[in-house]
Amino acid sequence: MTQATALTLTSPAKLNLFLHITGRRSDGYHQLQTLFQLLDTGDTLSFSPRTDGDITISPALEGVAHVDNLVYRAARALQANMQAQGRTLRGADITLTKHLPMGGGIGGGSSNAATALIGLNHLWQAGCSRERLMAIGRNLGADVPVFVNGVSAWAEGIGEQLTPLELPEKWYLVISPGCHVSTREIFCHKDLTRDTRPIKVAAFSQRGTRNDCQPLVRKLYKEVDKALIWLKNFSNHARMTGTGACVFAAFDSAAEAEQVFAQRPANMTGFIGRGINKAPYYNLIPD
Repeated sequence: MTQATALTLTSPAKLNLFLHITGRRSDGYHQLQTLFQLLDTGDTLSFSPRTDGDITISPALEGVAHVDNLVYRAARALQANMQAQGRTLRGADITLTKHLPMGGGIGGGSSNAATALIGLNHLWQAGCSRERLMAIGRNLGADVPVFVNGVSAWAEGIGEQLTPLELPEKWYLVISPGCHVSTREIFCHKDLTRDTRPIKVAAFSQRGTRNDCQPLVRKLYKEVDKALIWLKNFSNHARMTGTGACVFAAFDSAAEAEQVFAQRPANMTGFIGRGINKAPYYNLIPD
């Protein structure tokens, strides 16, 4: 295989089409059921190889230390795996172009980490399989393996049990209310519903689902509540994704989504993305 000299990849957003919290384990992790829908819209990561083993990331993320950046941590984790395998240590200059809002429940940081693992695995010819990259990603964040796996999927357990699903490729209008929701705050809150009964995959198609975090987030973050009230004027199935703050609705065409998006209040930003069943980088990962 000829070594790549540069690489640019889309780091896709995700939506939780529903999110049920079915219990809480003794170690504090929540048991859940959810359906991850990947979108064709996301951030962009560009990679150029270095021979000195250094990892640079530009531009810096405001409020995030370099060593805490998930892209940096992903790169270092892959380097550690290469060293353990006796492979030559390589570095990279990485440019991260952010389009997705941070703290929005659409997987921006997790997707960036996964895309870094995939891109650098290819650039460095590290030889990691999809399964190995998912294992590395699991130590970076609960949602990272979802993006490494690279397919829309039903998830159970603490989110690690993934079953690929072919979903209708609808168009999604995603609204960012302009606030940052703390996932830790929501999952630790005493008022979070944690006893939803598990369902079968077929129940999702019958729309017998919800987001268990949504009532609590709406109560704590009025911006999310206002965004949902507005979006429900155009869709009875408008919903929050993950622990928020973004809310979304599905449409059958880009034109329908764009017509609604054009009417959004001035204080709300967002984007339109098409649902996809495989991430753009899927075929870069050796099985």
